[in-house]
Amino acid sequence: MFRFASWFLFAALGIAGLADGALAQQGARRLASLTAGAVTSAPIGWVQFCGENPADCAERSPVARTVTLTSAAFAQLARVNLQVNREIEQVTDMDHFGVEEYWTYPVGGKGDCEDLVLEKKRRLIALGVPREAMLITVVRDLKGDGHAILTVVTDRGDYILDNFTNEVKLWHETGYRFIKRQSPTDPNQWVSLNGGAAGPQLVANPRR
Repeated sequence: MFRFASWFLFAALGIAGLADGALAQQGARRLASLTAGAVTSAPIGWVQFCGENPADCAERSPVARTVTLTSAAFAQLARVNLQVNREIEQVTDMDHFGVEEYWTYPVGGKGDCEDLVLEKKRRLIALGVPREAMLITVVRDLKGDGHAILTVVTDRGDYILDNFTNEVKLWHETGYRFIKRQSPTDPNQWVSLNGGAAGPQLVANPRR
């Protein structure tokens, strides 16, 4: 009887442990993915970019898509992030174009955070990564300044490609405050993130 009771207690504890582990994994998965909120305004730089590059803003999809994050897929994201960060000289729009905010693909091998994001997205699309899984995102960086990054939605969470680092990280590992990003089904529709405010209309700041 004692042996049976001991076995029953051991089994119950084992099941409870498995359940706790499953709940922890579910929590980790939820943490690894950003939560989209209400529709909000698009950055004025995106509106300007689309006016000049309508073909790059016309693609819509009936469904959202994700990247299956194999080791090869992750290596591809890291490689493109590193290549663009190294190849493009990072300068402010004011220094480059004489205006405070101007979104474009890098010109003359130079660009700021939004320009690098656009270039990374363009290169990854050319490599076969679904555009619906790559969302331009506006955040507040570690100094509280407006900043643009590229979010890649994967089956293992939302990963960030950033001109401030060559390391590809999950969104919650960046330390940023996430404000808004593109909708996965319509690049011209932007949604707030995790209850954040609508966010700054201007993204770049003088140190870019």
